This record gives sequence, structure tokens and C-alpha cells, in this order.
Amino acid sequence: MKFTGRVLLLAILLQTQTVCFKIWLFSEKPRTTTHQQMTETAILNVSAEACRTLAKAEGRDFVLPTGPLSAESLAMACAAADSAKPFQTSIKTIRFGNAATDVAFVLSPEHHFDNEQILRGRERIKTGLEAVKANIRLENFIAARWTLGVTLHTLQDFYSHSNWIEMGKRVPFSSLIKPDVIIRNIADEKTPTCGECDGQNCNNILQSILNDQLLTTGYFGLTKPDGKCSHGGFPDLSSLHPPKGGINKDDEDSIHGGLHPVAVEVATAATRELLQDIRGAAGDQDFLRLMGVTRSSSVLCFVIDTTGSMANDIVEVKRVTSSIIDSRRGTPDEPPAYILVPFNDPDFGPLIRTTDADIFKAQVNALTATGGGDFPELSLSGLQLALTGAPPSSKIFLFTDATAKDDHLRSTVRALIERTQSVVNSMLTGVLSGARRRRMPNDDQQNQRLRFFDQSSIQLYQELALASGGQAIQVTKEDLPQATSIIEDSTSSALVTIFQAVRNPGKAENFSFIVDDSLRKLTVYITGSSPIFTIISPTGATQNNTEFSGALGSIQTAGNFRTVRLNTTEQGGVWEIRVDSTQAYTVKVIGQSGIDFLFDFVEIFMEPQPGFQILSGRPSANKNATLFVTVTGESVSLTGVELVPTSGAQPVNTTVEDRGQGDYLVTVDRLPEGEFAVRVTGLTGVASRTSHNLFQRQTSTQLRTSGVTVTVSALVNDSWEPGTNLTIPFTIASNASGSGSNFTIQARNDRGFSSSFPSSVTLEAGGRAAGTVTLTAPSDTASGTDVTLTIEAEAPGGSDSNYAVQRLTVIAKTTDILSPTCEVVSVNANCTGNCTLLSWELSANLTDGNGTGIARITVRQGSGTLNTTVVTGVDGLNVTLATYRASCCSEEVELVAVDAVGNVGVCSRSIRASSSTAEPPTTAPVATTMAPTTPPTTAPTTSMHTESMTSQITAANSTSGGQSSLASPCSFWFSLIPFSLINILTH
Repeated sequence: MKFTGRVLLLAILLQTQTVCFKIWLFSEKPRTTTHQQMTETAILNVSAEACRTLAKAEGRDFVLPTGPLSAESLAMACAAADSAKPFQTSIKTIRFGNAATDVAFVLSPEHHFDNEQILRGRERIKTGLEAVKANIRLENFIAARWTLGVTLHTLQDFYSHSNWIEMGKRVPFSSLIKPDVIIRNIADEKTPTCGECDGQNCNNILQSILNDQLLTTGYFGLTKPDGKCSHGGFPDLSSLHPPKGGINKDDEDSIHGGLHPVAVEVATAATRELLQDIRGAAGDQDFLRLMGVTRSSSVLCFVIDTTGSMANDIVEVKRVTSSIIDSRRGTPDEPPAYILVPFNDPDFGPLIRTTDADIFKAQVNALTATGGGDFPELSLSGLQLALTGAPPSSKIFLFTDATAKDDHLRSTVRALIERTQSVVNSMLTGVLSGARRRRMPNDDQQNQRLRFFDQSSIQLYQELALASGGQAIQVTKEDLPQATSIIEDSTSSALVTIFQAVRNPGKAENFSFIVDDSLRKLTVYITGSSPIFTIISPTGATQNNTEFSGALGSIQTAGNFRTVRLNTTEQGGVWEIRVDSTQAYTVKVIGQSGIDFLFDFVEIFMEPQPGFQILSGRPSANKNATLFVTVTGESVSLTGVELVPTSGAQPVNTTVEDRGQGDYLVTVDRLPEGEFAVRVTGLTGVASRTSHNLFQRQTSTQLRTSGVTVTVSALVNDSWEPGTNLTIPFTIASNASGSGSNFTIQARNDRGFSSSFPSSVTLEAGGRAAGTVTLTAPSDTASGTDVTLTIEAEAPGGSDSNYAVQRLTVIAKTTDILSPTCEVVSVNANCTGNCTLLSWELSANLTDGNGTGIARITVRQGSGTLNTTVVTGVDGLNVTLATYRASCCSEEVELVAVDAVGNVGVCSRSIRASSSTAEPPTTAPVATTMAPTTPPTTAPTTSMHTESMTSQITAANSTSGGQSSLASPCSFWFSLIPFSLINILTH
């Protein structure tokens, strides 16, 4: 077969990695810094600043942790210790989005600033920022994180692939995130930029280019225009053509590898600058929510049947909602968000999501039980909304007394459970006690029995509960209050699963699990039809199912659900649970601890410097597999990972490779058949193998393999506006089925958008087939709307299936790319005496001109009070009059103005050296919309506002890039961080 140039290059790329800063989380080369390290360092830096500002506003102290920052240490400093795992999860998602750019867009020059695609590369950054900010405004944080990772990859590549560093620049090129600034200093397509390069670290960029301060980037591919620079290195074949060599600074062995540390420093500073822009647009609270930093880690999420027979259930939901909100308000266990999804027939939703407990309580209290003429209801439609709208690893509670009318969504809901690793607990009250049945009039009995489950009806809910690691609790409506204690347990912060087992059919079996000293509030859940069980502690003490208050704890029974709350004293060591039942049963052990783990199945590619991409579906059957595991918790180490079959077969051992900083690469020669879970063991504190230092954790989600793969192609031109179509290509492949096999296709989205796709595809030679899904966004779709698309493929006869889950975003166009402007009217300061007895005042006018209007003005630095009034100016435009008053002990202020589309303006003022008299009005200089021919060599003004904090963090993190402050103590400076919305699809 004759290869085209593009196919040949792609084949080479699949064997090596040369197109960017290294993308593996931790490079094998000690002096090489990766995309992921830069990204995490900058996230920790800016998150620390946001935490400090919030703490000051709330009157709390904030102490920056000593030594290198980590998610655990920073979460603790932010008074959000229990959010260490969500923080890690968010950072991981952003890092993985960053890494995926080299897989999804390996041949897209604009995603890497290759081939002198400087303006198109900046457009990528701009549209990425627009999508992230729009997502945040609608609280679609999951899509925002992935897009942020992709955007940061492109931004960071500029400093490795361009000649910015060679021109002597040591600060970020801020124009890359300012769409209103015209970049003029780009070498045109006919201007030679490089000479020949012999050996490493050669200075091959033409002196005329450096003298004229013209921007250029290296070409990557098979050929290049005459006289142009190449990226360099294998497999960049263009570097073999004159002028030979390259200019990339991806690692210390690159042709310009001597400048790698400088490129890293500036790229890290640029990453901080972009994150500060997002922080300004979102506000500190939502920026930290984007990063997963909240005081509690567990949202409260209810999916509720509101048909006529659910009146008693709704009363209990109202009670438990009020109990949780009232008891946890202001405590570390207060939920960071609340989600409610009602369903009925023929309607379901909308999803209601809020951070305000009182709003949530009011929404729940407004629920009424009406309608529902026939028995089945749209329970899975409501569950689908909850799974896509809740954060990953959420605990979701479904209340119903009816079977699912939308059973066709079973596989979609199962796929979403596996991807989100959320836990679904079903409260099934379609069970009637004999006494109540005898008391009911005949007509009422006949009508009510239509709402009661039989064993086959609840099989669906049991299946989904088991798949997610949740419970399918069958109780009468009278006994429901005894079962809802699981809600309070499951919404506690830092909840971890220690052990879980499912036996269907049931059999007598002994289970053991390890309890470490970090665990608290140890609880055992057992479901089944009257199982006989005995619990044995490490000291040999026992308690059986008939002892409701015994030596080890208390037992509570509600229907088929039993809760055992173990005593908190002397829990450490190996415990045992003996169960004897011929009926199906489940055993789950949970507790609260800061030690937990995250995992994803990944595909390794591009040797010899490995990279990876997360699998968006099930791993392949009958093949080896790789997991990427991250352990949370201070001073812990992983010693083993095993895959535990649900059937009870022997666990499958794996090989564990420590990648540093809590990350591990886990390989397994062959995955278990059927369903399985992931279990890890490790050491806490001192590396001793005494029982109390051993820890054990297990996934709740039950996983499975597939011989089918569903792959969604990345979209380079990915604009999706309201009222337009988006076409998503996909490929189906099978390990087992040959050409001619017919696969059934389903494509479903959680927004109910109109879609078209082939109902089936036929595999061609090689066992592959292609298709497309077309989605139509209604014209009234809000900008930033997150759409979750699940594409499913089922083998002939339903013998096998797999899926791919993609998150997409609809973004509306806007022409407003200018930030709000600020004019200081006066500063009155008399601070020559005791600062605690004196105050100063600043007055300023802020306006958004002809833009979308100022949405909010906040104080990001300073402990004074801000008052604002909106008036109409002489030109007919709205002007916000701002008055800021503070103690003379608080000498600086930073006001952040954000317009309706997320453009950010920052006003800063210091009175440290001001005179005791009133200063004349000062007008803040407004940045021009036209960049100078020579890029500025001074630090961007956005960095000046946080110099003190940044310098502390930089000292604690060796990979951070510092920036100099050029402002005098009394100066006033105004920073424009422009933003505009153009449509983008996020994946």
C-alpha cells in the first residue's frame, strides 16, 4: 500500500513523542519539566491566592504550607481538608485534557503553535477561554476542566515552539490571552527565519529576526517553506531539509534544550496568568469550585418520583433534607452543592442545582405528588440528568415506587455510572405490609397494587445499584424513615469504600478487610433477604445479626437493608464478616478518611517517551491493560493493586510502578472475565507492616470489559452555536466479529437535543466501521450549555457492547471583546498616625462602554468596604460609581470588574507612600488595542497584583517561574484581561 505523506507521518508519530513539552506526568529525565508539572504548579499557585483572599474576606487566617505545595496540604490550608480528593480529581482532569491534546490534535499545527500558526494558535486559546468561562457561569465544571487542559497545552507550547525565549523574553506574551490586541510582529511567509544548525544548542535563528523582534515558530511535518525554521528532532522530517535542525525546547535533549528551563519558567508564568484571568471572571468561590476545593466533598443529590402515590415519600425527603441542611450548616460537612431532579410521566426534570441550602430546601418543600396515570415512570431519564449534572463520584438517591417506563435507557445509565464512578442508591417503596393491605378498602387496594413492585420489576434498580456500588433498598412507605439514615452517612465528607462484595446467587462465605488508624465512623451495609451474619473484630470480639446492640456496635434494619454502626474504639486491624445465605446479598464497608485513590484505564502510546489517553469506554477484553492510579493522603504509599471479580473468583494481581507524587502506573496481563472492582492496599505514615499502618480501599463501581471499541474522532473545527448542527464522527471496531457483522447503534444526549445517527453499521474488512452523529442545538440554548453524548454499539445478538461518552459545549457568539475600564476620581488618605485609628477612601468610575455591561464589581485585595451606584453618563452609557473605604492598616486595594460575557478589568491602588493630603483625580491608563511592533519586555501588569503571594509560592515550588514587579509602591495601574465568546465544542 502506498502511504500518503500525512499517513506516513502519523504512523511515525504513533511510535514516538516529539511535538511538545513532554506530556508524561513525570519525565524520566530529571531536568525535564512536563506539561503536567507546569499545569499543576500553576493551579496550586493560583488556588492558594484564591484561598488566601477568601480567608481574609471571611476573617480567617491563611497560612501557606511550608515546602512544596500539594493538593492535600493546600486543601488543609484552605480549611477544606476533606476536598483533597476532589481537588486531585480536578487537577487530574485538567492534566489529562492537556495530555490528550497530543493524541486528539497531533497533526493540528494551531494546537501546538507549529508552522507559524501564531494567530490561529491564539484563536485556539481565545475560544478555549471563552468556553471555560461560559461553562463556569452555568456551573458546568467538568466540561470546563477538560477544555482548560487543552487550552493550557496550546499556550504552553508557544514558549517551546516559538522564538519568544530566543528573543530574550523572560515574561509571558500576554497578547496571547488578549483578543483585542493586534499582534503585528510576525515574520511573513516569505521571510527566512533560520540558518543551518549543527549539533545541540546551536543558535540557528537568523540575527535579523532577533534584531527586528519578529515572531516565528518551527515547522513540523514532511516539508517546509524555504528558509524557515523546523521544530526539530525525530520524526520531524522537515528538519532534514535546509536549513537543517530545529528550535524546540521540549526537553533538555532538544536542539535548543539549553533554553528548556527558561521556557518552562515563562510557560508556567503564562499558565498562572491565564488562570488568574479565569479566576477574575469566575470569582474566587467559583474558581475554587472549578478546582474542586470546597469545605465538604459530598453534594446532596435527589432524583424523586412526584406521581400521586409518592406523597409519603416526599414528606420523608423534605424531613431528611431539612435535617441535613440544619445540622450541617456552617460545619465542614455542609454540602458544597445541592441537586434535585423530579420526574413524573410524561415529564422529567429540570435539573435544579444550587449552592444555596435555603433555595434547595424551598425547591424540595415545593414538591407535590400529582399525576402518573399508569404504573411505569421516567425514572431513568431523571437518573441520566443527575449523573451528567452531578460531580464525579457523587452519591445519588433515587426515590420511586414504580418501575421504569424508559427501560431503553438502561445501557446509557450504566455507561454513565461507569464513566462518572457515581453511586446510585434506590429507595424502592413499592412494598406493602400485610397489615396495611388488610386495612385498605377493596377499591384502594386494587388501585394501589398497580404501584407495587414484584421481584422482576426491581431487577433493573438492583442492577444499577450493584453496578454503582449502591443499595437497592426495598421498604414499605411506613419504614422509609428508618432507611434514610444512609443518606446522612453517604453525604458525609471524605467518605471511602473499604470493602464491597456481591454474591448472586448467595452462598456462605467469610470476608476480611483491613481497617487503618485514619478511619472514623466505620459502617457496614448488608442487603438481602434475611441474611445471617457475624462480625468479628481484630481482638476476637463478635456480634451477630440478632444482637441489635452488642459488643461491636448497633444494628438497624429497614426492609432488606441492614446498617451496622461499629464502635469507634480500637478499630484498627483485620476484621471479618461471615455471611450465610442462599439468597443474593451485598456487603459494603465504608468510613471517613483522607486516604483514598483515583483511577482510570488509559492507553499508552508513543514510545520511547510514553504518553497516554483516558479510555472513554470499557477496556478491551482478553488483552493487557494499564491503569493510572493516584493515591490521596499525606505520607501514604501504594503497595498493591488487584482486580477483584464480582463472582468471587480469585483476584487478579497487577504490576505497580511508582511514578512519584502519589501517581502509579499499574499494568495487568489479562483483565478478569465478567464484572470486577479495583482494590488497593498500601502503607500509612511510617513504612511499617503492622496492621494499623496498612490501609485498604476499593472502588464502588463495578467494571466490565468488552471486545468492542467505540472511538470518537476529535474535531479540529469544533464551533457549535445555538441553532446550528454539530457532526461527530465515530468508529466501531471488534476483536471478535469479522467483516459483515452488523452492530446496533444508539446515540443519546442528556439535553434531549434532536439527533440523527445510523441505527446500525456493518463491519468492513479489518473489523471496523464508521458513522456520524449529528446534534442540533435549539436556537434558545444558553451559552455554556454542557451536553453529554453517549454513543453505544451492541454486537449481534446483544452478546457484547461498549460506549464512548463525550461532553460537548454550545457557545454563543459575542462581539464584546473589551474589558471594563476604570477611572480614579479621587484618593483621600491621611495615614501618618496610628493606622488602626485612621482610614482612607478611593472613588472611581467604572464602565463597560458599548459592551455587554458590568455584571459585578468585587474587592479581591483589601479589607475595606465597597459601595457602588449605577448612573447614566453624559454619553448615555451606564457608569458605576465605586467608593472604597478602608483602615490605613489595609494599604492596598484591588477591584475586579467583570462584564456579562466574562471580560475582566482590574483596578489596583496602594497608599503606602502617599501624602497626608488628598490626591488629585487619577485616570487609569487603558491598554491600547494595538500591540507594539516589538513585544513588551516588561512583566505583564496582571502579575504585579499578586507579587507577594506568588513569590512565597515560587520559593516552595522549584518549577514555578517568577515574574518581576515594576510598580512603585504608590503607583496606580489598571490591567485589562479581555475576553470574548466565539463558539467552541469541548470534549
